[in-house]
Formats: sequence, C-alpha cells, structure tokens
Amino acid sequence: MRVLFATTAGLGHFRPQVPLARAVRAAGHEVLVAAPASFAAHVSGSGLEHAPFADADPAELGRVFGALPDLTPEEANHRVVSEVFGRLDAQAALPALTALVESWRPDLVVREPAEVASLAAAEAAGVPHVLSGIGIGRLHAWMVEGLADPLRDLAALAGIPGRDLAAAVRGEQVFTTLPASFDEPDPAMAHDPVRYRTEPDGAAVPHLPAWGDPDAPLVYVTFGSVAAGQPTIEPIYALVLDALAGLDARILLTTGTHGDPDGLRPWPANARVERWWPQEALMPAGAEPVAAAMVGHGGFGTTTTALAAGVPQVVVPLFASDQWLNARRVADVGAGLAVEAGPGLGERLPGAVRSVLDDGTYRGAARRLADEMSALPTVAATVERLLTAGSTARTRRT
Repeated sequence: MRVLFATTAGLGHFRPQVPLARAVRAAGHEVLVAAPASFAAHVSGSGLEHAPFADADPAELGRVFGALPDLTPEEANHRVVSEVFGRLDAQAALPALTALVESWRPDLVVREPAEVASLAAAEAAGVPHVLSGIGIGRLHAWMVEGLADPLRDLAALAGIPGRDLAAAVRGEQVFTTLPASFDEPDPAMAHDPVRYRTEPDGAAVPHLPAWGDPDAPLVYVTFGSVAAGQPTIEPIYALVLDALAGLDARILLTTGTHGDPDGLRPWPANARVERWWPQEALMPAGAEPVAAAMVGHGGFGTTTTALAAGVPQVVVPLFASDQWLNARRVADVGAGLAVEAGPGLGERLPGAVRSVLDDGTYRGAARRLADEMSALPTVAATVERLLTAGSTARTRRT
C-alpha cells in the first residue's frame, strides 16, 4: 500500500507521526511525507521521503501573528487555528497536495489535526484518511469548531463545495499514544481512538556532563522548540534559572534552537543549559528515568514523554491552547501540578517543584500512567489497524 502522511511545519505536530510512518515503511509499504517546503530538513532528518508543498505567504502570516498580542489568549489561539491553519496554510498547500494525491494515488492519508489541505484533497479524490493525534480529544474537538468556516471555503477550492469537511473529520479514526485515563475523547467522533505505544529508536544516548551535587535529583526544564524565539516568552528562561537556583536539585534547562545557552550565563551553580538534549535519554519509557521531575510548557511531546516514563511534572502553559488542556489533565490525574505563568511565577515555581519531588503521590500517579502506556500495543502491531482503518473507510465510501 501507499500511505501519505501530511503535516504542517511544526515539530510538535510532525514528531508524533514519525514512529507510525517508520513502522508502516518497515512493514513493507510505501511512505511519503507531505510537508511545507520550509520543513524539508526535519522530514529528511527523520529518514523519511519528503513531498513538498508551498508555505503560506510570510507577509500574510506576519499580519495574523502581528495582531495576536492585542488579543486574549483564547482569541489568539482561535485566530491561529482559523486563519493560519484553516486558511493561509491550507490554501497554500492545496494545489500541490491535490496534484500529489492524483499522481501518486495513495491508498491512505494520515494527517495531523492542523493540516487540513490533505483532508480536502483526499475527500475530493475519494481516498480514505485517518488522524494522527497530537493531544487529547478535547483539543481535536476545539480545533474542528475553529475550522468550521475555513473548511467550507476549502471544500469549494477543492472542487467539492457541498462536502461537509467538518463531518469528514468526525468520521476519522484517531491514532494516539495517550492512555485512556489521561485522554478526553471527543464524543462527536465516530470511532473510539486506537491507542499504541512507541519504543526507543535505538539512537546513541549522549553522556550527561557533571555539574552541581551529583547526589541531588535532576529536574529537566524545557519549554519546547520555539518558545525562546518569541520575545514575550524568552525572559522566562532567566527567570526560571534564578527561581530554581536555591533548589536542592540539579537543573538541566534546554532552550531549543532559537535560544542561546551562553546568553543566560552565568548559570547558577546547580544548573546547566543546553540548546537540546534527547528527552528519551532523560525519561526513557520502561526504564528508570534519569530525571526525577520535569518542568514543561504542556506541549504534547514533552508531556507524553514524561507520562510514559512515570516522571511527575510541573506544567507552565505559555501560548497554545493544548498547553492549558494538558496542564489541567496532568493536575487532574495527580501526575503533577499546573502553575500559571506571568507575575509571581518565580515565587510559585520552586514550591511546586519541591512538591512533585518530595510528595510521592505525584510520582505514584505518574507511575500508574506509565504502566498503562507500557501495556498498550506497540506501534509495529498498530500498522495493521492503521491500514485496516483505511480499507474500512474506503469500503464505506463505495
């Protein structure tokens, strides 16, 4: 079979697809990843073949993002979903994706929730499509609501003006690594999610340098790959280092590619700053974690990596809606604490980190989630379910 994966230019959206795509390829099927031309290095870096489509107009993107600081967080997130994902990204991508679906003729399209041009192209060509989850079901439901008007316009551009693409989304089978006790499935979806677990990719694990007290617990701090590039968020790195300087723990903070570790010097004696460190090396699933706790922003990848390793979290949501949803779920299931960003964060954060380090109930809840995730089918065993979902969808269409 030929399976086309489709993603926007976001690592947090693409990375959950990579294990599925590799597993499909390992099972002997053909795989392509359709992604913006600007995202080529990330696709090729994953070892997968890239089929590029056009990026949205930078000037138009700048117009949307430039207006966000004047909006509330809820309004800003809705604007990004509807105007960026639903209109600018999708309409730029649609011509190339339509041509690719017509020429390559995939048997199945696997898309992530923010990438909707492949949805329109698949619907126009009668190709089955499924969803690779990047968050809890409540997030996916919220995104469908925000995409309703753009999807009507997209259907018209795809030559299927009468097609209800929002209904097509709700008919998709969702594939997710989230355990049932953490997830909040969208009741409007036609199918229960298919849940699976990923496994280590076998990459070499770098040696963690020595700093601070070697007997002190390690606290891993990350705010994802793009936060340091946002001027309103960048100051949080220095603030967190200062806030945790008096903690009886070693602090490993990563800035992502947009941050400069040297720009944060002098580091506190208990801290080390890197641009990046493989999270699976600090929080390996199915093995004793190196990190005793994690401070994160609630991104899907970091949150689920910590869950799979049984590492308690302090979640400080910063800018995207899923971050607040994930923070709330971490707190609701007892696997950590949610802490509000903004004024007073420096005073609130140390106590929250001490709590998840010292109170074993957080680690116990995190461990139970890790056990639940480790009992899920492997990604390799899920390939048949993925392909069967595509075949079932095709049968329903005919």
